[in-house]
Amino acid sequence: MKSLPVGIQTLPEIINGGYIYVDKTEYIHKLFRGKYYFLSRPRRFGKSLLVSTLKEIFSGNKELFKRLYIYDKITWEKHPVIHIDFSILDYRNASLYEALNNYLDKIAKENKISKVKLKGLSLKDKFVELIQSLSKTNQVVVLIDEYDKPIIDYIDDIKQAEENRLVLKNFYSVIKPLDAYLKFVFITGVSKFSHVSVFSDLNNLLDITFHVDYACMLGYTQEEMEYSFKDYLPLIEKKGFSRNQLLSEIKKWYNGYSWDGENFVYNPFSVLNFLSNRDFGDYWFRSGTPSFLIKLLKKNSYSVSSLSQLIINKNLVDRYEINNIDITVLLLQTGYLTIKHKNILNQNITLDFPNFEVENSFYNYLFADYIEKNYTENFSIISLLQNSLENNNLNDFIASLTSIFSNITYHQVRADEAYFHTVFFLIIKMLGFNIECEVLTNIGRIDAVIKTKTTIYIIEFKLSDAETALQQIKDKKYHEKYLENKKQIILLGIGFNKNKRNIEDWKVEILNS
Repeated sequence: MKSLPVGIQTLPEIINGGYIYVDKTEYIHKLFRGKYYFLSRPRRFGKSLLVSTLKEIFSGNKELFKRLYIYDKITWEKHPVIHIDFSILDYRNASLYEALNNYLDKIAKENKISKVKLKGLSLKDKFVELIQSLSKTNQVVVLIDEYDKPIIDYIDDIKQAEENRLVLKNFYSVIKPLDAYLKFVFITGVSKFSHVSVFSDLNNLLDITFHVDYACMLGYTQEEMEYSFKDYLPLIEKKGFSRNQLLSEIKKWYNGYSWDGENFVYNPFSVLNFLSNRDFGDYWFRSGTPSFLIKLLKKNSYSVSSLSQLIINKNLVDRYEINNIDITVLLLQTGYLTIKHKNILNQNITLDFPNFEVENSFYNYLFADYIEKNYTENFSIISLLQNSLENNNLNDFIASLTSIFSNITYHQVRADEAYFHTVFFLIIKMLGFNIECEVLTNIGRIDAVIKTKTTIYIIEFKLSDAETALQQIKDKKYHEKYLENKKQIILLGIGFNKNKRNIEDWKVEILNS
């Protein structure tokens, strides 16, 4: 049985080390129809392995691909390869300009290019000279991994991020004029900044991020997952799963990523770690918690309850600038949201969490950050909330809510309805109940609807005035939408006090009990 390539990102090590390799070379073969490409994908999604595979192909290492699709599909030639991985550049202790300069010197030394040729040249001119010198044997291949890291690493330091952006923009500007010296150019990273921002001089770059032909180039399809890891599935079935149950759970936890709304893939990092540990867990999420994203969400009072089934126009996903960050686009590019559906006619796309791992972990992390305590510390209150909702014990429910709001650090609390909505939504998500926010009716929007096994709660929030909140539910007949349901309906108005930063009072009315 072949080993699982957990954490391995170079093709030679995977092939020569006897690890499982999910063959993606058919997609790579399609890339050879063009010359200049850009691809954006979330972290730990196989970008570096893809770049490594391209490097081995263009280095002419045919025997590595003996059992792979591409082996007999191309004419194998050896090309000089300039491979720049920004994740290993030391631009924190030195400037990005200096770090890139040193890296080009290193490449030149490895290829026995005279120091005299490069001495005294600017970074831009040095890159030109390096490409031209290497092209004397054959056209040059340029592979750039994590192109955006010097910007993303300083996303909360706009001045430094902007300086690094200008360095990169200037650096990439030499590529297009050197077309005759180049065989292939591939640039990848997590973020997808506008072309004007980074690649304005490289306008012949084909962006394949949302292209249907490359939707499954990274990540595992259902077929790939079941076939490539067929020897590992029986080991987990021993824990009491049938094959169908196991596949259903793996799909719920780790599938669901899509960049075209039609083809869906598994997160490779999570799948490999799950198969290795033989236990479900939030592997991808824990590998890089989104502290900066959480900071942005809170700073901008972003409505986290609207993240499910969020509809935006496809054209908006290209409008991402360093000094004007669109949080929704950032969530999509970083993998916390994905495309679930695309309307070809109006170009609207529906965004949602890709799977259970991401949604559950995201809300847990956000909840803990808001109240500055972890789930374990709040377990007793969470349990009490669950029991009180299930048993329609609203006295205990409100008392527990009040206790949680009391735990929130003073400086974090904004005295507006949106903030209270967010915290309330997160609390209910932690309980595992079905909650819908901003539910549309024919004459208004319901703040929140919670469904338990026996009861439907219709909830309205107001600052300081529970009576007005309850009256609005009745006046606008929010409950009529649910009258045909056999469950008990409870109308709940909650008043928040903006000075106390907590629940002031609450009013309840029970229907069809």
